[in-house]
Amino acid sequence: MMPTSESPAAAVRSLWRPPQLSWRWWPVFRRNLLVWRKLFIPSRVGNIAEPLITLVAFGYGLGALVGQVQLGGSAVPYILFLASGSICMSAMNAASFEALYSAFSRMHVQRTWDGIMNAPVQLDDVLLAEMLWAAFKSIFTTSVILLVMLALGISHSPLLLLAWPLLGLVGIVFSSVALIFNALAKGYDFFTYYFTLFLTPTMFLSGVFFPREQLPGFMRAISDWLPLTAAVELIRPLFLGQWPHQGLLHLTVLVVYAVVGFWVALALTRKRFRN
Repeated sequence: MMPTSESPAAAVRSLWRPPQLSWRWWPVFRRNLLVWRKLFIPSRVGNIAEPLITLVAFGYGLGALVGQVQLGGSAVPYILFLASGSICMSAMNAASFEALYSAFSRMHVQRTWDGIMNAPVQLDDVLLAEMLWAAFKSIFTTSVILLVMLALGISHSPLLLLAWPLLGLVGIVFSSVALIFNALAKGYDFFTYYFTLFLTPTMFLSGVFFPREQLPGFMRAISDWLPLTAAVELIRPLFLGQWPHQGLLHLTVLVVYAVVGFWVALALTRKRFRN
């Protein structure tokens, strides 16, 4: 409970104080890993099969009709265009699902966080572990998908080695943003707002399925600052064997989303546990 002597302004400052992190996040991360090992196969089927089916259906099916798309003045096979965008979308979805449904179950339904904090582990470390765990699951998922893409011969660019750390950053970004909604949720139904009002528009505005040049001007302006757009603009050129244009800008956008998203999620989670 919050001390009665604490003023409202002091309470707000306490909620928004900088994260107090330590290496005690690692046992929490390892605990999630040990539990996940028991559910490895069923949990991977959904996360990996769905994006691969989407890639095959749209990439080869629709790709046979579309053929090539114009990207930066050059023609790119649609399967390559789609693959380079859909792998970013897969990182987004995998991290979001873990930071929403699984994290909410551990926080609210199973009360796992309460049990962990009976040990000398702070809430800040628990939330950091949840964010990194969701990012780990997203990069694991995308790594398998990337290997399948390599096996299919979609791209053999050596620059794809740089995609792994970037996909990890994408997972961190969307797990941080999803943890904001996790802190606000009273039940699983609340996550519908996140998927309907944020994730779905993001998928269609970020250049995953078609070039963003096709968008109206005002929608293009919005899409310029979406985190998934920054991810696609960084990773798609790597599939083409090119260096990203304005790569530092897009990388900065992702880092800002990650830092601000985690800080906001931490403040809201502190408020929830305080109340």
